[in-house]
Amino acid sequence: MNKYFYDLHIHSCLSPCADNDMTPENIAGMAALAGLNIVALTDHNSAKNCRAFFTAAKKNGLIPIAGMEMTTAEDVHIVCLFPTLESAEDFDRDYQKYRVYYKNRTDIFGDQLIIGENDEVIGTEDGLLINASTLSISDAVKLLDTYGAAVFPAHIDRDENGIISALGALPDEPRFNCVEFNDSANIATYSEKYGLAGKTVLTDSDAHYLWQINDADNYVLLEDEPYSSALVRQNLIRLIRGK
Repeated sequence: MNKYFYDLHIHSCLSPCADNDMTPENIAGMAALAGLNIVALTDHNSAKNCRAFFTAAKKNGLIPIAGMEMTTAEDVHIVCLFPTLESAEDFDRDYQKYRVYYKNRTDIFGDQLIIGENDEVIGTEDGLLINASTLSISDAVKLLDTYGAAVFPAHIDRDENGIISALGALPDEPRFNCVEFNDSANIATYSEKYGLAGKTVLTDSDAHYLWQINDADNYVLLEDEPYSSALVRQNLIRLIRGK
């Protein structure tokens, strides 16, 4: 097994609350400078910038993961990481029917920029991406399982859109094998109070600005022989899924 330093929760300029400098190329470059090995792009309710991110990540020597930060009907954020770029894009198309359409107001929420593989703006997302979908947590997990996705509740130590803040505890069903913290200083307190023993615990940045991307502080141990980025990605997905 080898150490892989990660940040598995980063937003690009497609997310309305993220800075327009958060292009896939800039994210990948900053992540490489920070010493990271595995990086996931997890825009709000969309995977449309993941293809450009894969191109940028590979140029910068990173193992990319295509992801999404979904907002459930309960207004809870869950992070979804997909085994392949294609499965993320397939899910993105399927997910459109569960979104509730409100036209984005750029003067309030900011731009939602779709980026091409040369890091250029190729379009915009008109529908606001930060509002809740019609999928409950339970139904979302069931649907995502059909795509082989690894799913975990985002930033459980935050009040805004955190599952514990919304529900009062981690639900028994669906059972999450993994949880995410925004601040590692909260892990011990939450583990004792909410019974996180046996779960994989991640600490991610939820970066909306380049300077927020994590340094190489957090790592997972993964089997990687015979080495390929696909194998490392596959084993990370398995670790988070607990399967």
